[in-house]
Amino acid sequence: MSRVVKWPRYIRIQRQRAILKKRLKVPPPIHQFTQTLDKNQASKLFKLMVKYRPETRAEKKHRLYEEAKNEVEEKERDPANKPRILKYGLKHITHLVEEKKAKLVIIAHDVDPIELVVWLPTLCRKKDVPYCIVKNKSRLGAFVHQKKVAALAFTDVHQKDQSQFAQLTKNFTVLYNEAVFKEWGGGIMGYKTTKRQEKLQRIRDAEEAQKIGVGVSM
Repeated sequence: MSRVVKWPRYIRIQRQRAILKKRLKVPPPIHQFTQTLDKNQASKLFKLMVKYRPETRAEKKHRLYEEAKNEVEEKERDPANKPRILKYGLKHITHLVEEKKAKLVIIAHDVDPIELVVWLPTLCRKKDVPYCIVKNKSRLGAFVHQKKVAALAFTDVHQKDQSQFAQLTKNFTVLYNEAVFKEWGGGIMGYKTTKRQEKLQRIRDAEEAQKIGVGVSM
């Protein structure tokens, strides 16, 4: 079918880009973004993140109304009612990491261009801030009422979630902060090229074996 149908240009570009990503060698700092969380740990993290979604306009309006009402009645504010929400925005998250106020940083694996976040894991390691890499920037954006988000950060959690949060950060520290990413990515050749290389390698091995046999007989 593909020999007959002339596919649209954007589809041809998508396929060519996918092939190039397989063929080209990818350095370790970029290849580490393919090491995402598995389904089990990602689901635990997402269940926790749902509890810390930012307020909607209606919720914020209601909260401000209650605060104003308490001020009129001269009631003291309860520190436990302080809003604890996910932080987003690269500049904001960078500032939080540099000040060591971020407790956990979640980075999307498909940020384009990757240069926007390629330095963030190194900064997190330097500042001893746990981080992890998850799939799909659109999924992260849904937690903060945005279309797409490159990264999110926890700054604080409720007392009842402390044990679960501590376990997650401990796991992510072992998986990412203490891990050494030295493996290169890419370099995957097509079927024809692989077979041609195998054939050339067999010819070279046969020549080497013949030379060794001649040397032994002499």
